[in-house]
Amino acid sequence: MKTDFFEKIYNHPNIQKEDYKSIIDAHTKVEFLKNDTILSEGKISNEYYLIKKGLFRSYVIDYKGNEITTDFFSPNDILIEVASLFLRIPSKETIQALTDCEVYKIEFNDFQNLYSTIDGFTEWGRTWMSHQLFMAKHRAVTMHTQSASQRYLNLVQEKSEIIKEVPLKYIATYLGITDTSLSRIRKEVMSKAENLP
Repeated sequence: MKTDFFEKIYNHPNIQKEDYKSIIDAHTKVEFLKNDTILSEGKISNEYYLIKKGLFRSYVIDYKGNEITTDFFSPNDILIEVASLFLRIPSKETIQALTDCEVYKIEFNDFQNLYSTIDGFTEWGRTWMSHQLFMAKHRAVTMHTQSASQRYLNLVQEKSEIIKEVPLKYIATYLGITDTSLSRIRKEVMSKAENLP
């Protein structure tokens, strides 16, 4: 197994080359099929995954019984339900495979072992968690400060594969708009692109 994939995800200057063997050994290759449920609402998460190939989404059921997509995950992302895994509480989200997927799984106890024995990994974990908090706050703010069109364009820029391969209804709920609004926004964006010199 190539170390490049792991070094890209667990990227920290204080992780030594020799440490990557222990990190890689703690992960197991797993494959999921399209529409497989990886974690169900109400279950406690006992692992997380590094995505080598494929797309996933997380979603919640709102008070009206509708599925609302809370996040998308693509190759080189970490597929994780942070609160459930680290606080050991039942998940409020469900995680689903949107395509056939190849991932590398690490169990919670194995993560804890790496975290307590490899200094660079500990520092990586703290940096990653800080980034996650920043991203969550950023998303909450942009939901209120940016137009739906701008949020759509941001998603196109950040995760173009989501736009190409994921059903519109999932993207619409993620953006906080209706399917009809999303169709209109997509037409407007395509029309502007066609009229560019």
